[in-house]
Amino acid sequence: MGTLYYGDSGTPIGIEDRALAHLKIAITTKLRRGESFTLSWQHTEDQPRGRSTLWLHPSIPLRFVFDEPEAPELSRSWIEELMRSANSTGGVQLVPEHLDTDPIATTPDQPVQVGVDVQEVSKSRGDGKAHGGRSKENETQTA
Repeated sequence: MGTLYYGDSGTPIGIEDRALAHLKIAITTKLRRGESFTLSWQHTEDQPRGRSTLWLHPSIPLRFVFDEPEAPELSRSWIEELMRSANSTGGVQLVPEHLDTDPIATTPDQPVQVGVDVQEVSKSRGDGKAHGGRSKENETQTA
């Protein structure tokens, strides 16, 4: 069980390590952009019934503590689902993982970059599509 520490709160928030690793990606992406948002979750069975919401702001200290020494493989679809909720009026909703068979592949030529948009990664690779460059398909249509 991992722990999320937020601000001066004396109450740490216990979140399963795998879920916390995925939340970390979504949260740090939003905070690096200077965006404020909410984080909501349903209470676990060992807590009183209900749900909680935090207002997250870039100027408030945040710390992620994991029980497991090794980071888990990340699920692209779970991160995408968390990011979709992050960009909604309801803020980040901690939802259960929907198991997929496609973990995010990390290779030396394409590392996972925390807090970087897919478009920014594409731009840094120079494929031209992410920053308004023209693909061969567009060149054919405009020629």
